[in-house]
Amino acid sequence: MALLVQKYGGTSVGTVERIEAVADRVLKHKRQGDDIVVVVSAMSGETNRLIELAKNIQAAPDTREMDVLLSTGEQVTIALLSMALLKRGLDARSYTGSQVRITTDNAHGKARIQKIDTEAMRADIDAGRVIVVAGFQGADELGNITTLGRGGSDTTGVALAAALKADECQIYTDVDGVYTTDPRVVDSARRMDKITFEEMLEMASLGSKVLQIRAVEFAGKYQVPLRVLSSFSEGEGTLITTEENENMEQPAVSGIAFNRNEAKLTLKGVPDTPGIAARILGPISDANIEVDMIVQNVSADGTTDFTFTVDRNDHDKALSILKGIEGELGARTVMSDAKIAKVSIVGVGMRSHAGVASSMFRALAKESINIQLISTSEIKVSVIIGEKYLELAVRALHSAFKLSDSAAGVSEE
Repeated sequence: MALLVQKYGGTSVGTVERIEAVADRVLKHKRQGDDIVVVVSAMSGETNRLIELAKNIQAAPDTREMDVLLSTGEQVTIALLSMALLKRGLDARSYTGSQVRITTDNAHGKARIQKIDTEAMRADIDAGRVIVVAGFQGADELGNITTLGRGGSDTTGVALAAALKADECQIYTDVDGVYTTDPRVVDSARRMDKITFEEMLEMASLGSKVLQIRAVEFAGKYQVPLRVLSSFSEGEGTLITTEENENMEQPAVSGIAFNRNEAKLTLKGVPDTPGIAARILGPISDANIEVDMIVQNVSADGTTDFTFTVDRNDHDKALSILKGIEGELGARTVMSDAKIAKVSIVGVGMRSHAGVASSMFRALAKESINIQLISTSEIKVSVIIGEKYLELAVRALHSAFKLSDSAAGVSEE
């Protein structure tokens, strides 16, 4: 018998038939003696429909009213799922975020959870009820409805699991776990049985779309065992957990993440003086543009080249800013490239394996793929390459580190 928090995404509850299937799955767990708290998203497409309605009325919708509107999507799902559970003879009760008393700050549209009152939930669990909670939402100290931002239902699920000290938080989605890389790019990509919080956080930040970064951060901080499962098939999925001592000698590379949505900008010939980086990136930051990789070349004749990457959607805005300040900075010219991609290898085993980066570079060189930028951390190496080489690079690295095999992560010489 275990206390499980199960979160179901939009595709998992996208139709009445799928909601009925979720109810069947919950019934199965209850019959096994488990206590269940269910967190659901809005039905797939519903949030986008509500956003479109708002924009038809107000070009820049009021953030408070937008939260009131968007929170209704999950309320539909919790009511329908509770009805399906009641039909199956289960004692079920639905709760909105504010009814659970998920208290957040007042940052509408991107609120952060501050505390959760578990008293009412504990009473329901003790009474044998299935609790069905609306994900993605809460309320501030004044009772105003707030939402947690895109993917916030994952965060709700993990936060409830932490508050209730659940045995496991299970994230049900349209994939059956976390793979060594995207199976649509590499046919032989392998589902991993386990991955550490640290690795999953890197994978998520580097382009993997399986889990939201905030949810992984929350789970790691509060040591909540997190499992990714499919709503549409049976299986053990992938368990995301803490790094165990006996796994310290695990393979150097666990997975490959990639991001097509990158752009590179370079200021050539800027004076190599203290504060030049701040003068370049200050206006970029002021425009709310997030910078990813940064490289500054060695000074030559008192000047240097300064290169950084941004999200491709921010390319034009960032380029315009640089052109506006290049004269003031004394730069020779501004260059940009929106046809690049980032490929990263990730693995906690890198800490105890030498030569991982050189193996990566050698594998790319064999395919005549030029590396434009390099960024490293303790457990990852990222490179910027031409976008047209992305899938070739991913396949080459997946093969080089033998990630299709159960004994993965050893590079070919």
